[in-house]
Amino acid sequence: MKEKIINIVSNASYDSRKINQILVDKLNKSGYIPSKQFNENAELIISIGGDGTFIKALHKNNFPSIPIVGINTGHLGFYQEVDPDNIDEFIDDYTNGNYSIEQLKLIEAEVFTRNKSHVMLGVNEIALKAKNSKIIHMNVFVNRNHLEKFSGDGILISTPSGSTAYNFSLGGSLVHHSLDALQMTPMAPINSVVYRSLSSSIIIPGNYIITLAPEKRYNNSNLLLVDGQEYFFNNLKKINFKVSNKNIKKLVFSQDSYWLNLKSKFL
Repeated sequence: MKEKIINIVSNASYDSRKINQILVDKLNKSGYIPSKQFNENAELIISIGGDGTFIKALHKNNFPSIPIVGINTGHLGFYQEVDPDNIDEFIDDYTNGNYSIEQLKLIEAEVFTRNKSHVMLGVNEIALKAKNSKIIHMNVFVNRNHLEKFSGDGILISTPSGSTAYNFSLGGSLVHHSLDALQMTPMAPINSVVYRSLSSSIIIPGNYIITLAPEKRYNNSNLLLVDGQEYFFNNLKKINFKVSNKNIKKLVFSQDSYWLNLKSKFL
């Protein structure tokens, strides 16, 4: 008989540690094998915490193909499907197959420097800024078509599922996660007699490539934010953004969860 292994990842908060122990006990009684170490043979990943814990678990384990679900002990918990008070119901529904799997698209950034290229993946967003909170000037292309010379704090490219995160705080639109698209949102764009930058976000088809090419003076003073993590590249030339072929599988227990989340978290 195949072992029913479930990976558990958790942050270190008191509430998460408490729920972790409760979950482990209940899974054991239900015939599952909880694993606190990442096991590639697991059938499910359970993330205990907030959205940050959920996203860190995916990055740390190289965006596994194993389905993932979250138990919310954080503040917002947009990715977290399960309430801590409903663990018994969650285990019953999972055991009986009363769920569906959503495939959430990732964003891929191919970073070109003078001699190398690097591929970065994001769940929510990837943003290009200048170091030390300076203004950055860059040329923006969509499928090699020059769109604008941007001047401002930076540009953020978000996935549909990430549109409710940093993108939303910048005034970007909410995009349903089922759509194959990216959203490009300006960060404090400058509009004056000298500089002209688009001041609103743009929804771009998922099969298009967005290219950000900073001016030469920013080749060594750039900052790339990938789901909140900072990276710096020497001799940066350009970055190509597209919807990745890789995705993550998220358990969903209600087809209305997206709209319920929007209402409960934002209204």
